[in-house]
Amino acid sequence: MSSSDIFFSEVTGTALLILLGGGVCAAVTFKRSKAFNAGWVAIAFGWGFGVLTGGYVAQVSGAHLNPAVTLALAIEGTTPWGDVPLYWFSETLGAMIGAVLVWLAYYGQFHADLKEPEMAERKGENPGPVHGVFFTSPEIRNTWQNVVTETIATFALVIAVLNLGLTKGVGVSGTGVLIVALVVVGIGLSLGGPTGYAINPARDLGPRIVHALLPLPNKGGSGWSYSWIPVVAPLLGAALAAGLHQVAFA
Repeated sequence: MSSSDIFFSEVTGTALLILLGGGVCAAVTFKRSKAFNAGWVAIAFGWGFGVLTGGYVAQVSGAHLNPAVTLALAIEGTTPWGDVPLYWFSETLGAMIGAVLVWLAYYGQFHADLKEPEMAERKGENPGPVHGVFFTSPEIRNTWQNVVTETIATFALVIAVLNLGLTKGVGVSGTGVLIVALVVVGIGLSLGGPTGYAINPARDLGPRIVHALLPLPNKGGSGWSYSWIPVVAPLLGAALAAGLHQVAFA
């Protein structure tokens, strides 16, 4: 597999993941959206379908779409360590592109909602009023709990991804992508409540950077004081899952 295969596959797949995942958050968030207030179940399935779409598109590179998955596969031995920086860069760039596409698709909704008087009063909030379209934040800000929640949720994702390789024919048939998508839906429904389930450093960091750069009115802060947790905790969860997998199944 060439470096260009990895780059274009991961950029495209991750961009689609964020387009559909961030898109469902926008659809549920904005008052002038036909899906306004559709709820958490819609969000969980929207992200699952984002994983499904991005995963099928990025099959050339193995459809990592997530630096935590890349780290786990490097520990497990499937992915060469020398390819890890390229995967991480491509995934983060793809996530940024996906966030920009969400902004373009919902351009009118962003500006209509954020220009309302109540939003002007909230522009000093950190994170800002529409941050959930771009990045995660906890319902209760407690560092150790937030780290533990993201670690556990990512562990569940990664151990499922690694163990797909133990089931004959699943990866080859393409069913593995569907299974991972359903695992993401399950994690969202079961473990997403406390932190918004980043479970993917690129998914959180890339759109957070875009939020900081976009010229949105009254957008508020980008929550940088919390931003390290959705990066570090998923990598920790992935390393623990890969370590267990190596001990138990290698």
